[in-house]
Amino acid sequence: MTYTAQVKIMPLKELLDPQGKAVLGGLKNLGLGSVSDVRIGKHIDLSVEASNPEEALEIAREAARKLLANQVMEQFEVSILS
Repeated sequence: MTYTAQVKIMPLKELLDPQGKAVLGGLKNLGLGSVSDVRIGKHIDLSVEASNPEEALEIAREAARKLLANQVMEQFEVSILS
């Protein structure tokens, strides 16, 4: 069966997010000063062939660990859509 796995990747909270800071500056220039912080991440959808949702989840986690996320600088969350 084919499952859709969603992988959300964000920079670690302890690290500076230059892209987020640039967007925050742009929002302030547009008069949107009530926005206090911006963090930019990645959203990745994977179509995974697996026999059950748990197997699909583990395959997607392995993909995130080995390739999709840089765990030195990023954290990730994986979920399977029903």
